[in-house]
Amino acid sequence: MKNHPYIPTAILCLSLLTLTGAHAQTLSKTEYKASKSRISAEYKTEKMACNSQAGNAKDICEEEAKGKEKVARAELEYSFTGKPADRNHVLVTKAKAAYEVAKERCDDQAGNAKNVCIEEAKAAEKKALANAKMNKDIGDAKKDAATEKLDADYKVAHEKCEAQAGDAKASCIADAKTKFGKH
Repeated sequence: MKNHPYIPTAILCLSLLTLTGAHAQTLSKTEYKASKSRISAEYKTEKMACNSQAGNAKDICEEEAKGKEKVARAELEYSFTGKPADRNHVLVTKAKAAYEVAKERCDDQAGNAKNVCIEEAKAAEKKALANAKMNKDIGDAKKDAATEKLDADYKVAHEKCEAQAGDAKASCIADAKTKFGKH
């Protein structure tokens, strides 16, 4: 079966779409460990299944199994922590795994067709990594903006407290600190 040159790009785009709307659901430590073991077992099973193949088909199969394991581990980590950095790591892992598989698929070709295939795989990876970086930068910008808003609201609340005196002022400032996370 001859591979269409845009298949790796399409696969990469589809794999990235699965994460864009997802929100992390944190797991318990027990669920996390069980999932980690399940991922390892699935990888071993998939890698063993590749032994029935030969040549580059076997290499592609093994690279797909390895990539699937890395992505599953990254997604598990994100599901466990819910951290934006782990979400970004999932995107980066998907991009790199898709690149490795696409690059391996290019070995079926020769000459200029192989060179073009590799360049397309590199371009798809660079685009996916740029998207991951952009998502990270947007997330950081949103976090910074939220912090700036809270700081501004705290300053307003603090200034309102300054008009009071004694215990009322102290209580007002304590309430503002609690409300806006200032300790």
